[in-house]
Amino acid sequence: MNILIKNGRVIDPATKTDKISDLYIEAGKIKEIKDEITPSKQDKVIDAKGCYVMPGLIDLHVHLRDPGLTYKEDIVSGSKAAAKGGFTTILAMPNTKPVIDCADRVKYVHNKAKEMAPIHVLQIGAVTKGQAGEELSKIKEMADAGIPAISEDGKSVMNAGLYKEAMKIAAECNIPVFAHCEDKSLMEVKGCVNSDEYTKELGLPGISNAVEDVIVARDILLAKEAGAKLHLCHCSTKDSVEMIRLAKEEGLDVTGEVCPHHFTLTSDEIDKDDSNYKMNPPLRTKEDKEALLEGLKNDIIDVISTDHAPHSRDEKNQPMEDAPFGIVGLETSVALTITELVEKGIITPMQMAEKMSYNPAQVIHSNKGTLKVGAPADVTIIDPEKEYVIDSMTFLSRGKNTPFNGWKVKGMVKATICDGKIAYMNQEAAKNFK
Repeated sequence: MNILIKNGRVIDPATKTDKISDLYIEAGKIKEIKDEITPSKQDKVIDAKGCYVMPGLIDLHVHLRDPGLTYKEDIVSGSKAAAKGGFTTILAMPNTKPVIDCADRVKYVHNKAKEMAPIHVLQIGAVTKGQAGEELSKIKEMADAGIPAISEDGKSVMNAGLYKEAMKIAAECNIPVFAHCEDKSLMEVKGCVNSDEYTKELGLPGISNAVEDVIVARDILLAKEAGAKLHLCHCSTKDSVEMIRLAKEEGLDVTGEVCPHHFTLTSDEIDKDDSNYKMNPPLRTKEDKEALLEGLKNDIIDVISTDHAPHSRDEKNQPMEDAPFGIVGLETSVALTITELVEKGIITPMQMAEKMSYNPAQVIHSNKGTLKVGAPADVTIIDPEKEYVIDSMTFLSRGKNTPFNGWKVKGMVKATICDGKIAYMNQEAAKNFK
């Protein structure tokens, strides 16, 4: 299928392109970008007037729960939700059951995704066997099987010597280390929200900034000694932003990501009886949120990721202390980024494309994240002016756990194209697709 995207605002960080153009896709590749391209009778045409045409979005931080926890999500439902959210590539975290700690399990995910997913699914490998923190996984074998990174997501490897050795192996394999920074020994018993005056009034046990900050500092120093590329996941504190800034100033290969829930909400907006506000790291203070926004604006923070973490309704309907951490994010990320960042002038549309496509591709050494002629035709078309109300019951994800249900937002994905094929198209665009 050849596709002609007409009249869109083509935004490509790789070439610094930001102009109204037509874009032509042929045989799964970007064939041509010109001011005016005349379609042939065989071409399928998408009118993208008033829309952003960006390189396909890439989410570095997704939980697909497959294998072992597929009642929450699986590769099919998660990838369809991602396509609806504008993502053409997602990276799945390894904390499944069993843990993705060997090449065969990596191949299971990749093979299933190739057969059943409308987009690219890349499986991250665990740092240690069973994520038990005692023995390294077979990192080189998993690298040969195609993992884009290693991570112990959901926890930190507390044995610094073991972790440093894993970093050295990752560096040899030319893959980054994705760090979930959390020193659980610093958490209050059953800690479930940020530790501050408001949450104390709610009577909920806390998680202080130090829980994150101590490990951020440690992991930066370990990566420096190991010569590894370090990507800091779901940063939530002002000191995390500052430490990333200092690491970059020193020339270290350190990147950081922020999730939409952390740049949108603060701890004083938590409803004690609604565990959809429970995520890890927790919602922080206004001071922390402002630091995250400044980090995004000034390009200290490189990436926007979702940490999409689906759970069943019964699991999330428990009291805050007992419910699992996590919210879904694949189908709300674009709208929250436009509503909270672009519309408010914190980042530009070009920066949005950088942080949601180009930069993530650079982190994992991918040739995606660009609309250059000859590049794979992974394209996301977004109507930035489209207003609507988030309704979790319309999510394609099996998880409906979000604190944003009922929010009025701007920014809707019109179409997602992966390898030149339509992975998702909204109803309005589908009516006019000819």
